This record gives sequence, structure tokens and C-alpha cells, in this order.
Amino acid sequence: MELDALIDEMRKRAAKNVKLGYKVKFLVDDDVIFWDGTEHPPIIGSDDLGDANTTITITPENLQKLLAGKLDPTLGYMTGKLKVEGSMGVALKLTSMFGD
Repeated sequence: MELDALIDEMRKRAAKNVKLGYKVKFLVDDDVIFWDGTEHPPIIGSDDLGDANTTITITPENLQKLLAGKLDPTLGYMTGKLKVEGSMGVALKLTSMFGD
């Protein structure tokens, strides 16, 4: 799945959930997906909008699996398929949105 398709899927999921209240940066190989959850609906795009509360490093394949519900966020973290810097609570709140 290409970056634009991943961003579109994230936007669809975000529109169905409550305001996140935080900024999250996804480092996806050489690309960035920035989720500004301080707005509702959130601003989600490929522009790096600066500092984030949480940064998640993940491959495009694993992000696709996460969005599809085929990668458990906790297991992904424990096995190194995704790395979290910053607030783990924000990461958990965000990944629970993916399961909806």
C-alpha cells in the first residue's frame, strides 16, 4: 500500500473516533505521516509539522497490517515491529482507534 493510501485509511479511521488531543509522527521508512489530533477532524498528512507528543517508527507493511487489524500493537511493540518514542499512553490510545 502506498503512503497516500495509508494516509487515506488513517483519515477514515480518525473521522469515526473522538478527538485524540495529541500530535503523533509516524516514521515510515523515509517518509513521514503526521497526525495532528489537536484538531477534529485531525489533520493527517505527509508534511512534517514539527514536534509531536509521540513518534512511532514502523514499516509501510506493518502499518498496513496494523490498520487492517492483522498486527496487534502490543505484540508489534514487543517484537520490535514498531518503536515508540515519547508518550506510550498516546500511542496506545491511537492504536486502539485502529481497532475500531
